[in-house]
Amino acid sequence: MGYLVGAFVILVIGVIWFIAMYNRLVASRQLTMNAWSQIDVQTKRRYDLIPNLVETVKGMMAHEKDTLERVIAARNQAVGAHGVTEKGRAEGALTAALGGFFGLVENYPDLKANTNMLELQEELRETESKITFARQYYNDVVTSYNTMLETFPSSLIAGIGSFKSRELFEIENPAEREAVKVQF
Repeated sequence: MGYLVGAFVILVIGVIWFIAMYNRLVASRQLTMNAWSQIDVQTKRRYDLIPNLVETVKGMMAHEKDTLERVIAARNQAVGAHGVTEKGRAEGALTAALGGFFGLVENYPDLKANTNMLELQEELRETESKITFARQYYNDVVTSYNTMLETFPSSLIAGIGSFKSRELFEIENPAEREAVKVQF
């Protein structure tokens, strides 16, 4: 009789442990999805700012049409990107296009003094900072989640529950790792 009670207690403890570990993995997976959504929120804000910037300078930079079109094309490509790898490439291309855009804006003194341009510049600077933080946070939670998937004993539960590892957000071109410089 004592062995039955002991076996039952061990079984109950095992079931509770299994449920707790499974729930911890689910919570961690949800955290990674939330972190990715935060990147989406900030990049959407960035994408919304870009047409306003282009419209602000369009009249003054009419002969720089190619640069403006490259920025819009890169923005549209980034908006349509899916997945971590594709999003990283598209974001890198957009960062490069914006860098060229702001380099040209430097040559236009009227733009440097334009209140609307200054406000948009500040909003973009803040957004770039938030994007950087969101990417860092995403990579932190993905690293923690992936570590749980690979370490014992949570790896046992991960295998049973079909939990899959997540990709880190990485930018391949080192020059694209730098934030867009929007200072005039």
